[in-house]
Amino acid sequence: MPMASQYTIVKRFLSVGSFLLLYFFFAAPAQAQDPQFSQFYANPLYLNPGLVGNVENARVGVNFRHQWPAIDASFTTFTAYFDYFLEDFNSGVGVLLMRDQQGLAGLNSTSLQLQYAYQLPLTEKLSFRPGITIGGIQRSINKDKLQFADQFNGTGFDPVGQSGEDLSNLRSIYQFDLGLGGVLYMPNAYLGASVSHINQPAFTFFGGEDNVSYLPYKLSVHGGYVFYLQADALRRGFDQFGRERSITPTFEYKSQGDFRQMSLGAYLTYEPVVFGVWYRGLPVGGLEGVENNNEAAIFLLGLKTGDLNIGYSFDYTLSDLTINTGGAHELSASYNFRLTNSRRPPKNVRLIPCPEF
Repeated sequence: MPMASQYTIVKRFLSVGSFLLLYFFFAAPAQAQDPQFSQFYANPLYLNPGLVGNVENARVGVNFRHQWPAIDASFTTFTAYFDYFLEDFNSGVGVLLMRDQQGLAGLNSTSLQLQYAYQLPLTEKLSFRPGITIGGIQRSINKDKLQFADQFNGTGFDPVGQSGEDLSNLRSIYQFDLGLGGVLYMPNAYLGASVSHINQPAFTFFGGEDNVSYLPYKLSVHGGYVFYLQADALRRGFDQFGRERSITPTFEYKSQGDFRQMSLGAYLTYEPVVFGVWYRGLPVGGLEGVENNNEAAIFLLGLKTGDLNIGYSFDYTLSDLTINTGGAHELSASYNFRLTNSRRPPKNVRLIPCPEF
């Protein structure tokens, strides 16, 4: 079958199936999934609460992701965060805001999380940072974007046709959310794990125990190792101006419900520029019934200028949806600054050597 025909069928299926998406995810027992970010280290509070406060003073950051922009069922996700290292308490505190929108059925999710991490030195070089995140999730549906089978006229949806579905009880939902995490690290290496939605929040737009959708807990295991390169004739890792020269292989494995995924890649840091490339997928042991578990090849270009980091990444789709979906575009920005008048860095902070993109 020609590629264009396959793509047309995909688009039509996604349009016709909007009412099915609503049913399977929100009107029957089901398992939803969290949004994902290719630049997961550029979104540290979303990745692991153990990373909160992993700065010399204070940090603000934003992330924006647009997945599958060429089709109606695109996903748009935005996060903003702030974190701060409390030197007197050897602790990090932070707040994370996330907004996720799914274009097909107008599904919206907003969450606000408060986070805390404690820096625990184990030896002269080895440290552990346990963390906790507590917050809430609000979900809603835009009724104007819903389309049902009785509005389908054989070739498309009637734009003025009224559905016979009763949406009078459709409502927003608010749920408590809890997560834990931790990072074990040395000057050149780190290994972290986090568990989100430990309490498995329950959502139902129509009420009743038979219509509940549970958000399963999400497990993430991630790590990396920094190989410092020769910067000049005398120095390794950093040149005379403090600019980093390194290669950092990284990985992340995550699971949520029946979903499994692995990301493998590496960063080349040659300040002020950072390059990154990853493979995301799971060739072995993916979703049952899915032959192609390869999801994307990811390419990153980052810029580090003083205390400001800016990154752009593109996901080239490898799955059966093909690149005609438009892949995914992702932007990140973070800025480190001081909340106090002191110009010296906190003497007690032990920074985790994870990438910033």
